[in-house]
Amino acid sequence: MTSQADLPKVLRPFGTRQYRWLAAGLALALFGDGIWLIAVVWQVIDLGGGPAQVSLVSATTAVGMLVSSLAGGVLADRVSQRLITIGLEATKLVAFASVGVAAMAGVLTFGHLLFAALLSGITTGMYYPAYSALLPNVVEAAHLQAANGVEGFMRPVFNQAAGPMIAGVVIGMAAPGQAVVLAGIASALSGWCYVAMGPVTHRREPVGSADSFGARAAVSDIAEGVRYMLRTPWLWATLFFATVLVLATMGPIEVLVPFALRDRAGGDAGDHSLVLMAFGAGAAIASLTFASIPMPRRYLTLMLGVWGVSSVPLVIMAFADRTWMFVAAAFVLGVLFDGPMVIWGTLLQRRVPPHLLGRVASLDFFVSVALLPVSMAIVAPVSHAIGYPATFILAGLLPVPCALVFYLAARLWRDEIEHPLRDEPGIEVSVAARGDHEVCQ
Repeated sequence: MTSQADLPKVLRPFGTRQYRWLAAGLALALFGDGIWLIAVVWQVIDLGGGPAQVSLVSATTAVGMLVSSLAGGVLADRVSQRLITIGLEATKLVAFASVGVAAMAGVLTFGHLLFAALLSGITTGMYYPAYSALLPNVVEAAHLQAANGVEGFMRPVFNQAAGPMIAGVVIGMAAPGQAVVLAGIASALSGWCYVAMGPVTHRREPVGSADSFGARAAVSDIAEGVRYMLRTPWLWATLFFATVLVLATMGPIEVLVPFALRDRAGGDAGDHSLVLMAFGAGAAIASLTFASIPMPRRYLTLMLGVWGVSSVPLVIMAFADRTWMFVAAAFVLGVLFDGPMVIWGTLLQRRVPPHLLGRVASLDFFVSVALLPVSMAIVAPVSHAIGYPATFILAGLLPVPCALVFYLAARLWRDEIEHPLRDEPGIEVSVAARGDHEVCQ
């Protein structure tokens, strides 16, 4: 029988039965969410809605993610993360199935759809901190990098490719309601996988009981997570830089690319889908690559360095006048954006004290979600004032010096040497035992 150590690095987490169930549950959850992403748009259209209604559904989902992420981190540090994921998938099952059945029965209302979108956003906001805190209890520390790489591979494959593709096929053959029901079935199967994992042995004492989870306790717990972030240089430097990166790039990527593609390259919806597929392909390849290599000695330098230049391909889009140029730039964007995410996820799980991991992960998610609508809101007036090319150039170059400023301010080159994250057993034990409590020195 092949031992876990004989497997390629990226496959070693699958040597654990519980991780196999966890990975299957994640894949099905991402697949179901990908179906819902497309099906809900066409369901709005089927109800007679237009762009304003689609935007309202998207905004409602974003609000759900925003308001739930920090509370989700508090809950993940208090109760079983496995039970949280089961509850979240059960909630999605009810939300999706009710919409699909109502649509097929011809009684679906826009208010019903909005409520389901809100629940979808809430479950997404709570899922990330729960999963991030659960993974170190299922996978050995030396295999966390590979497991995070697998997640980075699954996200574009199942959420951005397979789910939307199957949704399109089902909608074309039947109707949006049937696709939404399929999303509910995927959620049910995902929840079943988490049940099949069996009880997980947690490697930390819970912060408190679920019974004491009230407004005052939640605020206190969130404040503790924020205090830890502010006194931990590598953490605040990365999160503050992430705010700049999200603010500068997400609006141009999400809002301006389809218009620039149409106006400068004569592209259509099919060409836009190629650009999105290229981004996903780059993300998947980079995630597997980063999962397969040893943890770099200069892991903070590599992570922030790559993220620091990740926006530069937007400069190519400023001058692109062919579809292939947009596709190539999107592929490089996917590589540079998602590759360091493998190191980032591993960094959180290896260096953040276990009893704070849910809250720190929720802060990470909150930062990503909070400025996304802001970036989308300001990019239109900015591009109207200075034009598409200048907006893309500004978005592509602004994060570069900011990354250098945060790198120097937090002295990350020194931090990564003082806190190595090697896979050798001797170093791994010392880091795990230390729990990174002395990082605030």
